[in-house]
Amino acid sequence: MSEQLLLEMIQRLSVAATLAFVLSQTSIFRRLINRRNTCQDALLLTIFFGLVGISGTYAGIPINDAIANSRVVGVMAAGLIGGRFMGISAGIIAGGHRYLLGGFTALSCALANICEGLLAGMIHKHYPGRPIPWWLALVAGVFGETMQMGIILLTARPYYLAVELVSEIALPMIVANSLGLMVFMLIIKTTTDAQEKISAEQSHKALHIANKTLPYLRRGLTAESAQATAHIILATAGYDAIAITDTEKVIAFTGAESSHHAPAVNTSLTTATRQALATGQVQLARDKSGIGCAHAGCRLASAIVVPLKSADRVIGALKLYYTHKSNLGQADIVFATGLAHLFSTQLELTEIDHQAKRADKAKMKALHAQINPHFLFNTLNTITSLIRTKPDLARDLLIKLSMIFRYTLHKTGQNITIYEELAQVRAYLSIEQARHGEKLVIIEAIEPELGHYLIPSLTIQPLVENAIKHGLQPKPAGGSLTIKATACGDDIEINIIDNGVGMDLAAHNPLEHPSGESIGLINVHERLYGQYGSNYGLTLTSQPGQGTTITLRFPKRLTDEVDDCA
Repeated sequence: MSEQLLLEMIQRLSVAATLAFVLSQTSIFRRLINRRNTCQDALLLTIFFGLVGISGTYAGIPINDAIANSRVVGVMAAGLIGGRFMGISAGIIAGGHRYLLGGFTALSCALANICEGLLAGMIHKHYPGRPIPWWLALVAGVFGETMQMGIILLTARPYYLAVELVSEIALPMIVANSLGLMVFMLIIKTTTDAQEKISAEQSHKALHIANKTLPYLRRGLTAESAQATAHIILATAGYDAIAITDTEKVIAFTGAESSHHAPAVNTSLTTATRQALATGQVQLARDKSGIGCAHAGCRLASAIVVPLKSADRVIGALKLYYTHKSNLGQADIVFATGLAHLFSTQLELTEIDHQAKRADKAKMKALHAQINPHFLFNTLNTITSLIRTKPDLARDLLIKLSMIFRYTLHKTGQNITIYEELAQVRAYLSIEQARHGEKLVIIEAIEPELGHYLIPSLTIQPLVENAIKHGLQPKPAGGSLTIKATACGDDIEINIIDNGVGMDLAAHNPLEHPSGESIGLINVHERLYGQYGSNYGLTLTSQPGQGTTITLRFPKRLTDEVDDCA
Protein backbone atom coordinates (compact mmCIF):
# COMPACT_ATOMS: atom_id res chain seq x y z
CA MET A 1 0.00 0.00 0.00
CA SER A 2 1.34 3.41 -0.94
CA GLU A 3 1.47 5.30 2.38
CA GLN A 4 2.05 8.57 0.54
CA LEU A 5 -1.06 8.04 -1.60
CA LEU A 6 -3.14 7.19 1.48
CA LEU A 7 -1.99 10.32 3.32
CA GLU A 8 -2.72 12.55 0.34
CA MET A 9 -6.22 11.10 -0.05
CA ILE A 10 -7.02 11.55 3.63
CA GLN A 11 -5.85 15.17 3.46
CA ARG A 12 -8.13 15.88 0.50
CA LEU A 13 -11.17 14.47 2.29
CA SER A 14 -11.43 17.76 4.16
CA VAL A 15 -13.53 19.08 1.26
CA ALA A 16 -16.15 16.36 1.82
CA ALA A 17 -16.12 16.99 5.58
CA THR A 18 -16.74 20.70 5.03
CA LEU A 19 -19.60 20.00 2.63
CA ALA A 20 -21.14 17.60 5.18
CA PHE A 21 -21.19 20.34 7.79
CA VAL A 22 -22.69 22.85 5.36
CA LEU A 23 -25.39 20.35 4.37
CA SER A 24 -26.34 19.62 7.98
CA GLN A 25 -27.14 23.30 8.56
CA THR A 26 -29.71 23.58 5.76
CA SER A 27 -33.48 23.48 6.18
CA ILE A 28 -33.72 21.18 3.14
CA PHE A 29 -31.62 18.56 4.94
CA ARG A 30 -33.72 18.86 8.12
CA ARG A 31 -36.86 18.26 6.07
CA LEU A 32 -35.23 15.20 4.52
CA ILE A 33 -34.28 13.77 7.93
CA ASN A 34 -37.81 14.38 9.22
CA ARG A 35 -39.27 12.86 6.02
CA ARG A 36 -41.09 16.06 5.09
CA ASN A 37 -39.08 16.82 1.97
CA THR A 38 -40.69 17.74 -1.33
CA CYS A 39 -39.78 16.51 -4.81
CA GLN A 40 -37.90 19.77 -5.31
CA ASP A 41 -35.93 19.15 -2.09
CA ALA A 42 -35.03 15.64 -3.28
CA LEU A 43 -33.87 17.00 -6.64
CA LEU A 44 -31.70 19.71 -5.06
CA LEU A 45 -30.13 17.24 -2.60
CA THR A 46 -29.45 14.75 -5.39
CA ILE A 47 -27.64 17.45 -7.35
CA PHE A 48 -25.74 18.47 -4.20
CA PHE A 49 -24.53 14.92 -3.54
CA GLY A 50 -23.65 14.51 -7.21
CA LEU A 51 -21.53 17.67 -6.98
CA VAL A 52 -19.85 16.31 -3.82
CA GLY A 53 -18.92 13.25 -5.88
CA ILE A 54 -17.62 15.44 -8.73
CA SER A 55 -15.53 17.45 -6.26
CA GLY A 56 -14.07 14.14 -5.08
CA THR A 57 -13.00 13.48 -8.66
CA TYR A 58 -11.28 16.85 -9.03
CA ALA A 59 -9.61 16.40 -5.64
CA GLY A 60 -8.29 13.03 -6.81
CA ILE A 61 -4.75 12.01 -7.66
CA PRO A 62 -3.91 10.98 -11.25
CA ILE A 63 -2.37 7.51 -11.47
CA ASN A 64 -1.66 5.51 -14.65
CA ASP A 65 -4.34 7.21 -16.81
CA ALA A 66 -6.82 6.86 -13.91
CA ILE A 67 -7.73 8.86 -10.78
CA ALA A 68 -7.46 7.80 -7.15
CA ASN A 69 -10.46 9.72 -5.86
CA SER A 70 -13.04 10.18 -3.10
CA ARG A 71 -16.06 10.30 -5.41
CA VAL A 72 -17.73 7.45 -3.55
CA VAL A 73 -18.22 9.61 -0.42
CA GLY A 74 -20.80 11.84 -2.07
CA VAL A 75 -22.52 9.01 -3.91
CA MET A 76 -22.86 6.62 -0.97
CA ALA A 77 -23.78 9.44 1.44
CA ALA A 78 -26.69 10.22 -0.90
CA GLY A 79 -27.92 6.63 -0.71
CA LEU A 80 -27.41 6.29 3.05
CA ILE A 81 -29.29 9.52 3.75
CA GLY A 82 -31.89 9.69 0.97
CA GLY A 83 -32.44 6.13 -0.23
CA ARG A 84 -31.99 4.23 -3.46
CA PHE A 85 -33.34 6.84 -5.87
CA MET A 86 -31.09 9.56 -4.52
CA GLY A 87 -28.09 7.24 -4.32
CA ILE A 88 -28.47 5.98 -7.90
CA SER A 89 -29.15 9.49 -9.23
CA ALA A 90 -26.09 10.92 -7.48
CA GLY A 91 -24.10 7.98 -8.87
CA ILE A 92 -25.29 8.80 -12.39
CA ILE A 93 -24.29 12.46 -11.97
CA ALA A 94 -20.84 11.80 -10.48
CA GLY A 95 -20.20 8.67 -12.57
CA GLY A 96 -21.38 10.34 -15.77
CA HIS A 97 -18.97 13.20 -15.17
CA ARG A 98 -16.14 10.72 -14.62
CA TYR A 99 -17.04 8.90 -17.85
CA LEU A 100 -16.78 12.15 -19.81
CA LEU A 101 -13.24 12.70 -18.51
CA GLY A 102 -12.14 9.56 -20.35
CA GLY A 103 -9.42 7.07 -19.56
CA PHE A 104 -9.38 3.30 -19.67
CA THR A 105 -11.35 3.08 -16.37
CA ALA A 106 -13.97 5.70 -17.31
CA LEU A 107 -16.80 3.22 -17.95
CA SER A 108 -15.78 1.02 -15.02
CA CYS A 109 -15.81 3.93 -12.56
CA ALA A 110 -19.15 5.26 -13.85
CA LEU A 111 -20.74 1.82 -13.49
CA ALA A 112 -19.20 1.37 -10.03
CA ASN A 113 -20.62 4.71 -8.81
CA ILE A 114 -24.15 3.71 -9.79
CA CYS A 115 -23.77 0.34 -8.04
CA GLU A 116 -22.38 2.04 -4.93
CA GLY A 117 -25.35 4.42 -4.81
CA LEU A 118 -27.70 1.43 -5.10
CA LEU A 119 -25.85 -0.44 -2.32
CA ALA A 120 -26.11 2.56 0.04
CA GLY A 121 -29.80 2.99 -0.79
CA MET A 122 -30.48 -0.65 0.08
CA ILE A 123 -28.81 -0.13 3.46
CA HIS A 124 -30.95 2.99 4.02
CA LYS A 125 -34.10 0.91 3.45
CA HIS A 126 -33.38 -1.08 6.62
CA TYR A 127 -33.05 2.06 8.77
CA PRO A 128 -36.31 3.96 8.17
CA GLY A 129 -36.48 7.12 10.24
CA ARG A 130 -33.16 6.35 11.95
CA PRO A 131 -29.65 7.69 11.32
CA ILE A 132 -27.13 5.26 9.85
CA PRO A 133 -24.62 4.21 12.58
CA TRP A 134 -21.03 5.30 12.01
CA TRP A 135 -19.74 1.73 12.00
CA LEU A 136 -22.22 0.75 9.30
CA ALA A 137 -21.15 3.71 7.17
CA LEU A 138 -17.56 2.49 7.58
CA VAL A 139 -18.46 -1.07 6.57
CA ALA A 140 -20.56 0.20 3.66
CA GLY A 141 -17.59 2.23 2.45
CA VAL A 142 -15.34 -0.84 2.56
CA PHE A 143 -17.86 -2.93 0.60
CA GLY A 144 -18.53 -0.13 -1.88
CA GLU A 145 -14.87 0.49 -2.70
CA THR A 146 -14.10 -3.23 -2.81
CA MET A 147 -16.95 -3.61 -5.28
CA GLN A 148 -15.49 -0.78 -7.38
CA MET A 149 -12.12 -2.55 -7.55
CA GLY A 150 -13.87 -5.73 -8.65
CA ILE A 151 -15.76 -3.86 -11.39
CA ILE A 152 -12.52 -2.32 -12.63
CA LEU A 153 -10.91 -5.75 -12.87
CA LEU A 154 -13.95 -7.16 -14.67
CA THR A 155 -14.54 -4.38 -17.19
CA ALA A 156 -11.40 -2.25 -17.67
CA ARG A 157 -9.09 -3.13 -20.53
CA PRO A 158 -6.26 -3.79 -21.09
CA TYR A 159 -6.47 -6.18 -18.19
CA TYR A 160 -2.85 -5.93 -17.08
CA LEU A 161 -3.22 -2.16 -16.62
CA ALA A 162 -6.36 -2.73 -14.56
CA VAL A 163 -4.46 -5.19 -12.32
CA GLU A 164 -1.58 -2.74 -11.89
CA LEU A 165 -3.97 0.09 -11.06
CA VAL A 166 -5.99 -1.90 -8.53
CA SER A 167 -2.87 -3.20 -6.81
CA GLU A 168 -1.70 0.38 -6.33
CA ILE A 169 -4.93 2.20 -5.38
CA ALA A 170 -7.14 -0.48 -3.80
CA LEU A 171 -6.05 -0.29 -0.18
CA PRO A 172 -5.51 3.51 -0.06
CA MET A 173 -8.96 4.16 -1.60
CA ILE A 174 -10.72 1.53 0.52
CA VAL A 175 -9.19 2.86 3.76
CA ALA A 176 -9.40 6.59 3.01
CA ASN A 177 -12.87 6.62 1.46
CA SER A 178 -14.37 4.35 4.10
CA LEU A 179 -13.05 6.68 6.78
CA GLY A 180 -14.25 9.65 4.75
CA LEU A 181 -17.76 8.26 4.45
CA MET A 182 -17.81 7.50 8.18
CA VAL A 183 -16.65 11.05 9.01
CA PHE A 184 -19.21 12.53 6.59
CA MET A 185 -22.06 10.67 8.30
CA LEU A 186 -20.70 11.40 11.79
CA ILE A 187 -20.55 15.15 11.11
CA ILE A 188 -24.13 15.14 9.85
CA LYS A 189 -25.37 13.06 12.79
CA THR A 190 -23.49 15.12 15.37
CA THR A 191 -24.74 18.47 14.11
CA THR A 192 -28.27 17.12 13.68
CA ASP A 193 -28.25 15.74 17.23
CA ALA A 194 -27.01 19.09 18.54
CA GLN A 195 -29.82 20.93 16.75
CA GLU A 196 -32.40 18.48 18.05
CA LYS A 197 -31.04 18.86 21.58
CA ILE A 198 -31.35 22.62 21.38
CA SER A 199 -34.89 22.34 20.01
CA ALA A 200 -35.85 19.86 22.74
CA GLU A 201 -34.41 22.08 25.46
CA GLN A 202 -36.22 25.13 24.10
CA SER A 203 -39.48 23.19 23.78
CA HIS A 204 -39.11 21.97 27.36
CA LYS A 205 -38.45 25.51 28.56
CA ALA A 206 -41.47 26.80 26.63
CA LEU A 207 -43.73 24.12 28.11
CA HIS A 208 -42.42 24.90 31.62
CA ILE A 209 -43.16 28.59 31.19
CA ALA A 210 -46.57 27.87 29.64
CA ASN A 211 -47.47 25.68 32.59
CA LYS A 212 -46.48 28.41 35.09
CA THR A 213 -48.46 31.07 33.20
CA LEU A 214 -51.64 29.00 32.95
CA PRO A 215 -53.30 30.49 36.05
CA TYR A 216 -52.84 33.98 34.61
CA LEU A 217 -53.72 33.39 30.97
CA ARG A 218 -56.93 31.68 32.00
CA ARG A 219 -58.15 35.22 32.67
CA GLY A 220 -57.57 36.16 29.03
CA LEU A 221 -55.16 38.71 27.55
CA THR A 222 -55.43 41.50 30.11
CA ALA A 223 -52.85 43.94 31.44
CA GLU A 224 -52.63 42.00 34.71
CA SER A 225 -52.26 38.53 33.13
CA ALA A 226 -49.80 39.86 30.53
CA GLN A 227 -47.60 41.53 33.18
CA ALA A 228 -47.51 38.37 35.30
CA THR A 229 -46.66 36.31 32.21
CA ALA A 230 -43.87 38.72 31.20
CA HIS A 231 -42.28 38.49 34.68
CA ILE A 232 -42.29 34.66 34.49
CA ILE A 233 -40.63 34.64 31.05
CA LEU A 234 -38.00 37.18 32.14
CA ALA A 235 -37.10 35.12 35.20
CA THR A 236 -36.83 31.87 33.22
CA ALA A 237 -35.73 32.45 29.66
CA GLY A 238 -32.57 34.60 29.91
CA TYR A 239 -33.70 37.58 27.83
CA ASP A 240 -33.07 41.18 28.91
CA ALA A 241 -36.62 42.46 28.51
CA ILE A 242 -40.06 41.05 27.74
CA ALA A 243 -43.08 42.84 26.32
CA ILE A 244 -46.64 41.78 25.48
CA THR A 245 -49.07 43.84 23.41
CA ASP A 246 -52.63 43.68 22.22
CA THR A 247 -53.43 44.89 18.70
CA GLU A 248 -53.17 48.57 19.62
CA LYS A 249 -50.78 49.12 22.51
CA VAL A 250 -48.20 47.67 24.89
CA ILE A 251 -50.01 46.14 27.87
CA ALA A 252 -47.00 44.65 29.72
CA PHE A 253 -43.26 45.32 29.84
CA THR A 254 -40.58 44.17 32.24
CA GLY A 255 -36.78 44.21 32.22
CA ALA A 256 -34.24 46.58 30.75
CA GLU A 257 -35.43 50.02 29.61
CA SER A 258 -38.72 49.78 31.51
CA SER A 259 -38.32 53.49 32.25
CA HIS A 260 -39.56 54.44 28.80
CA HIS A 261 -41.18 51.21 27.52
CA ALA A 262 -43.50 50.38 30.46
CA PRO A 263 -47.24 50.86 29.71
CA ALA A 264 -47.50 53.52 32.44
CA VAL A 265 -45.03 55.64 30.47
CA ASN A 266 -45.43 54.67 26.82
CA THR A 267 -47.97 52.36 25.18
CA SER A 268 -46.98 53.00 21.54
CA LEU A 269 -45.90 50.07 19.37
CA THR A 270 -42.45 49.74 17.79
CA THR A 271 -41.99 49.28 14.05
CA ALA A 272 -41.21 45.57 14.38
CA THR A 273 -44.35 45.03 16.48
CA ARG A 274 -46.60 46.79 13.98
CA GLN A 275 -45.17 44.61 11.21
CA ALA A 276 -45.79 41.43 13.21
CA LEU A 277 -49.39 42.47 13.94
CA ALA A 278 -50.03 43.45 10.34
CA THR A 279 -48.51 40.37 8.68
CA GLY A 280 -49.07 37.70 11.33
CA GLN A 281 -45.44 36.66 10.80
CA VAL A 282 -42.43 36.44 13.12
CA GLN A 283 -40.23 39.54 12.92
CA LEU A 284 -36.50 39.56 13.71
CA ALA A 285 -34.93 42.88 14.66
CA ARG A 286 -31.15 42.54 14.65
CA ASP A 287 -30.32 46.16 15.52
CA LYS A 288 -31.88 49.30 16.99
CA SER A 289 -33.23 50.48 13.66
CA GLY A 290 -34.99 47.14 13.22
CA ILE A 291 -36.68 47.52 16.60
CA GLY A 292 -37.80 51.04 15.76
CA CYS A 293 -37.79 52.56 19.24
CA ALA A 294 -37.94 56.36 19.10
CA HIS A 295 -36.09 56.88 22.41
CA ALA A 296 -32.54 58.07 21.68
CA GLY A 297 -30.81 56.34 24.59
CA CYS A 298 -32.62 53.00 24.39
CA ARG A 299 -30.24 50.07 25.04
CA LEU A 300 -32.47 47.43 23.45
CA ALA A 301 -30.43 46.27 20.47
CA SER A 302 -32.18 43.17 19.06
CA ALA A 303 -35.51 41.43 19.41
CA ILE A 304 -37.80 38.70 18.16
CA VAL A 305 -41.49 39.56 17.84
CA VAL A 306 -44.05 36.75 17.54
CA PRO A 307 -47.77 37.34 16.93
CA LEU A 308 -50.33 35.85 19.33
CA LYS A 309 -53.39 34.44 17.60
CA SER A 310 -56.87 33.18 18.42
CA ALA A 311 -58.72 31.25 15.70
CA ASP A 312 -56.22 32.56 13.09
CA ARG A 313 -56.93 36.11 14.22
CA VAL A 314 -53.97 38.16 15.51
CA ILE A 315 -54.81 39.42 19.00
CA GLY A 316 -51.40 40.67 20.17
CA ALA A 317 -47.66 40.04 20.16
CA LEU A 318 -44.96 38.58 22.38
CA LYS A 319 -41.59 40.39 22.25
CA LEU A 320 -38.26 39.10 23.54
CA TYR A 321 -35.41 41.64 23.74
CA TYR A 322 -31.62 41.57 24.05
CA THR A 323 -29.53 44.62 25.04
CA HIS A 324 -26.77 43.59 22.66
CA LYS A 325 -26.68 42.88 18.96
CA SER A 326 -27.38 39.19 19.20
CA ASN A 327 -27.23 36.93 16.20
CA LEU A 328 -30.78 35.68 16.73
CA GLY A 329 -30.58 32.02 15.84
CA GLN A 330 -32.75 28.99 15.32
CA ALA A 331 -32.92 28.37 19.07
CA ASP A 332 -34.51 31.79 19.66
CA ILE A 333 -37.00 31.24 16.86
CA VAL A 334 -37.94 27.75 18.08
CA PHE A 335 -38.41 29.00 21.64
CA ALA A 336 -40.35 32.15 20.79
CA THR A 337 -42.68 30.56 18.24
CA GLY A 338 -43.30 27.53 20.44
CA LEU A 339 -44.11 29.70 23.45
CA ALA A 340 -46.37 31.98 21.40
CA HIS A 341 -48.24 28.97 19.99
CA LEU A 342 -48.84 27.62 23.50
CA PHE A 343 -50.00 31.03 24.72
CA SER A 344 -52.26 31.39 21.68
CA THR A 345 -53.76 27.98 22.31
CA GLN A 346 -54.42 28.80 25.95
CA LEU A 347 -55.94 32.18 25.09
CA GLU A 348 -58.16 30.59 22.47
CA LEU A 349 -59.29 27.96 24.96
CA THR A 350 -59.95 30.73 27.47
CA GLU A 351 -62.13 32.54 24.94
CA ILE A 352 -64.05 29.33 24.28
CA ASP A 353 -64.47 28.88 28.01
CA HIS A 354 -65.84 32.43 28.39
CA GLN A 355 -68.28 31.91 25.53
CA ALA A 356 -69.51 28.71 27.13
CA LYS A 357 -70.05 30.51 30.46
CA ARG A 358 -72.11 33.17 28.77
CA ALA A 359 -74.14 30.59 26.84
CA ASP A 360 -74.96 27.97 29.44
CA LYS A 361 -73.44 26.94 32.78
CA ALA A 362 -73.94 23.20 32.26
CA LYS A 363 -72.35 23.33 28.81
CA MET A 364 -69.38 25.20 30.26
CA LYS A 365 -68.79 22.50 32.86
CA ALA A 366 -68.73 19.81 30.20
CA LEU A 367 -66.37 21.87 28.07
CA HIS A 368 -64.08 22.58 31.02
CA ALA A 369 -63.98 18.90 31.92
CA GLN A 370 -63.06 18.02 28.33
CA ILE A 371 -60.55 20.68 27.34
CA ASN A 372 -57.88 20.22 29.96
CA PRO A 373 -54.80 22.38 29.23
CA HIS A 374 -52.50 19.82 30.84
CA PHE A 375 -53.96 17.11 28.62
CA LEU A 376 -53.36 19.38 25.62
CA PHE A 377 -49.74 20.11 26.56
CA ASN A 378 -49.03 16.44 27.30
CA THR A 379 -50.57 15.50 23.95
CA LEU A 380 -48.54 18.10 22.05
CA ASN A 381 -45.37 16.93 23.82
CA THR A 382 -46.15 13.32 22.86
CA ILE A 383 -46.73 14.30 19.24
CA THR A 384 -43.49 16.32 19.19
CA SER A 385 -41.50 13.30 20.37
CA LEU A 386 -43.09 11.10 17.67
CA ILE A 387 -42.74 13.45 14.68
CA ARG A 388 -39.35 12.11 13.68
CA THR A 389 -39.45 8.52 14.90
CA LYS A 390 -43.09 7.68 14.09
CA PRO A 391 -44.43 10.38 11.76
CA ASP A 392 -47.51 8.37 10.76
CA LEU A 393 -48.51 7.90 14.40
CA ALA A 394 -47.89 11.60 15.13
CA ARG A 395 -50.11 12.56 12.19
CA ASP A 396 -52.81 10.16 13.38
CA LEU A 397 -52.70 11.64 16.90
CA LEU A 398 -53.06 15.16 15.49
CA ILE A 399 -56.16 14.00 13.61
CA LYS A 400 -57.50 12.44 16.80
CA LEU A 401 -56.81 15.65 18.76
CA SER A 402 -58.61 17.79 16.18
CA MET A 403 -61.51 15.34 16.26
CA ILE A 404 -61.78 15.76 20.04
CA PHE A 405 -61.85 19.56 19.76
CA ARG A 406 -64.38 19.56 16.91
CA TYR A 407 -66.54 17.18 18.91
CA THR A 408 -66.31 19.38 22.00
CA LEU A 409 -67.14 22.56 20.13
CA HIS A 410 -70.06 21.20 18.10
CA LYS A 411 -71.62 18.42 20.19
CA THR A 412 -71.64 19.93 23.69
CA GLY A 413 -75.15 19.97 25.15
CA GLN A 414 -76.63 17.64 22.53
CA ASN A 415 -77.94 14.09 22.73
CA ILE A 416 -76.02 11.89 20.32
CA THR A 417 -75.81 8.17 19.57
CA ILE A 418 -73.67 5.88 21.68
CA TYR A 419 -71.67 5.15 18.52
CA GLU A 420 -70.78 8.86 18.17
CA GLU A 421 -69.89 9.17 21.83
CA LEU A 422 -67.65 6.08 21.67
CA ALA A 423 -65.89 7.40 18.55
CA GLN A 424 -64.80 10.47 20.52
CA VAL A 425 -63.80 8.31 23.49
CA ARG A 426 -61.67 6.09 21.23
CA ALA A 427 -59.91 9.16 19.83
CA TYR A 428 -59.13 10.27 23.38
CA LEU A 429 -57.89 6.78 24.32
CA SER A 430 -55.64 6.63 21.25
CA ILE A 431 -53.80 9.68 22.57
CA GLU A 432 -53.61 8.28 26.10
CA GLN A 433 -52.26 4.94 24.80
CA ALA A 434 -49.60 6.77 22.80
CA ARG A 435 -48.55 8.48 26.03
CA HIS A 436 -48.67 5.47 28.36
CA GLY A 437 -47.84 2.63 25.95
CA GLU A 438 -48.20 -0.88 27.32
CA LYS A 439 -49.10 0.45 30.77
CA LEU A 440 -52.62 1.16 29.52
CA VAL A 441 -54.73 -1.73 28.24
CA ILE A 442 -58.18 -0.94 26.81
CA ILE A 443 -61.00 -3.52 26.70
CA GLU A 444 -64.39 -2.91 25.12
CA ALA A 445 -67.52 -4.99 25.63
CA ILE A 446 -70.31 -3.11 23.84
CA GLU A 447 -73.53 -4.82 22.82
CA PRO A 448 -73.79 -3.84 19.11
CA GLU A 449 -77.53 -3.23 19.13
CA LEU A 450 -77.12 -0.39 21.66
CA GLY A 451 -75.12 1.86 19.35
CA HIS A 452 -78.13 3.72 17.90
CA TYR A 453 -79.59 4.79 21.26
CA LEU A 454 -79.03 8.36 22.41
CA ILE A 455 -76.78 9.51 25.24
CA PRO A 456 -75.90 13.05 26.42
CA SER A 457 -72.65 14.13 24.79
CA LEU A 458 -69.47 14.19 26.87
CA THR A 459 -70.83 11.54 29.23
CA ILE A 460 -68.40 8.62 28.88
CA GLN A 461 -65.15 10.52 28.19
CA PRO A 462 -64.95 12.39 31.55
CA LEU A 463 -65.45 9.07 33.36
CA VAL A 464 -62.72 7.40 31.28
CA GLU A 465 -60.39 10.34 31.92
CA ASN A 466 -61.12 10.14 35.65
CA ALA A 467 -60.37 6.38 35.70
CA ILE A 468 -57.03 6.85 33.94
CA LYS A 469 -55.93 9.93 35.90
CA HIS A 470 -56.98 8.87 39.41
CA GLY A 471 -57.14 5.09 39.09
CA LEU A 472 -54.37 3.92 36.77
CA GLN A 473 -51.74 6.69 36.59
CA PRO A 474 -50.86 6.46 40.32
CA LYS A 475 -50.22 2.73 39.81
CA PRO A 476 -46.58 2.31 38.62
CA ALA A 477 -47.32 -0.78 36.52
CA GLY A 478 -50.43 0.75 34.94
CA GLY A 479 -53.40 -1.46 34.33
CA SER A 480 -56.51 -2.10 32.27
CA LEU A 481 -59.60 -0.07 31.56
CA THR A 482 -62.82 -1.79 30.50
CA ILE A 483 -65.78 -0.05 28.86
CA LYS A 484 -68.88 -2.23 29.02
CA ALA A 485 -72.36 -1.40 27.73
CA THR A 486 -75.38 -3.67 28.35
CA ALA A 487 -79.16 -3.48 28.05
CA CYS A 488 -81.14 -3.68 31.31
CA GLY A 489 -84.79 -3.86 30.28
CA ASP A 490 -85.80 -0.36 29.21
CA ASP A 491 -82.50 1.10 30.40
CA ILE A 492 -78.85 1.00 29.39
CA GLU A 493 -75.95 0.55 31.77
CA ILE A 494 -72.40 1.57 30.90
CA ASN A 495 -69.60 0.45 33.22
CA ILE A 496 -66.15 2.07 33.32
CA ILE A 497 -63.98 -0.46 35.15
CA ASP A 498 -60.31 -0.02 36.11
CA ASN A 499 -58.00 -2.22 38.15
CA GLY A 500 -56.12 0.78 39.55
CA VAL A 501 -55.43 2.00 43.06
CA GLY A 502 -59.10 2.19 44.07
CA MET A 503 -60.44 4.27 46.99
CA ASP A 504 -62.16 4.04 50.33
CA LEU A 505 -65.71 5.20 49.61
CA ALA A 506 -66.60 5.05 53.30
CA ALA A 507 -63.97 7.69 54.01
CA HIS A 508 -64.71 9.80 50.93
CA ASN A 509 -67.29 9.32 48.20
CA PRO A 510 -66.73 11.94 45.46
CA LEU A 511 -70.43 11.83 44.49
CA GLU A 512 -71.48 12.69 48.04
CA HIS A 513 -68.64 15.07 48.93
CA PRO A 514 -67.50 16.76 45.69
CA SER A 515 -64.00 18.18 45.29
CA GLY A 516 -62.07 19.86 42.51
CA GLU A 517 -60.82 16.49 41.30
CA SER A 518 -64.34 15.09 40.90
CA ILE A 519 -65.82 17.82 38.67
CA GLY A 520 -66.14 15.37 35.75
CA LEU A 521 -68.04 12.78 37.82
CA ILE A 522 -70.37 15.38 39.37
CA ASN A 523 -71.01 17.03 36.00
CA VAL A 524 -72.06 13.75 34.35
CA HIS A 525 -74.14 12.68 37.37
CA GLU A 526 -76.02 15.99 37.53
CA ARG A 527 -76.75 16.03 33.80
CA LEU A 528 -78.15 12.48 33.83
CA TYR A 529 -80.18 13.22 36.95
CA GLY A 530 -81.47 16.49 35.54
CA GLN A 531 -82.40 15.10 32.13
CA TYR A 532 -83.88 11.72 33.08
CA GLY A 533 -84.88 11.93 36.73
CA SER A 534 -83.86 10.56 40.12
CA ASN A 535 -83.65 6.93 38.96
CA TYR A 536 -80.68 7.72 36.74
CA GLY A 537 -77.12 8.93 37.16
CA LEU A 538 -73.87 7.44 38.46
CA THR A 539 -73.01 4.88 41.10
CA LEU A 540 -69.54 3.95 42.36
CA THR A 541 -68.05 0.75 43.73
CA SER A 542 -64.43 0.63 44.78
CA GLN A 543 -61.92 -1.10 47.03
CA PRO A 544 -58.46 0.30 47.88
CA GLY A 545 -55.85 -1.53 45.81
CA GLN A 546 -58.46 -3.39 43.73
CA GLY A 547 -59.83 -0.77 41.37
CA THR A 548 -63.02 1.16 40.75
CA THR A 549 -66.22 0.64 38.76
CA ILE A 550 -68.28 3.64 37.64
CA THR A 551 -71.78 2.72 36.47
CA LEU A 552 -73.95 5.15 34.57
CA ARG A 553 -77.59 4.35 33.86
CA PHE A 554 -79.99 6.06 31.47
CA PRO A 555 -83.16 5.09 29.55
CA LYS A 556 -83.23 3.73 26.01
CA ARG A 557 -84.13 6.59 23.69
CA LEU A 558 -83.97 6.83 19.89
CA THR A 559 -85.27 10.41 19.75
CA ASP A 560 -84.96 13.51 21.94
CA GLU A 561 -88.33 13.03 23.62
CA VAL A 562 -89.03 14.74 26.94
CA ASP A 563 -88.89 12.51 30.01
CA ASP A 564 -91.99 12.84 32.27
CA CYS A 565 -89.97 12.27 35.43
CA ALA A 566 -87.34 14.89 34.65
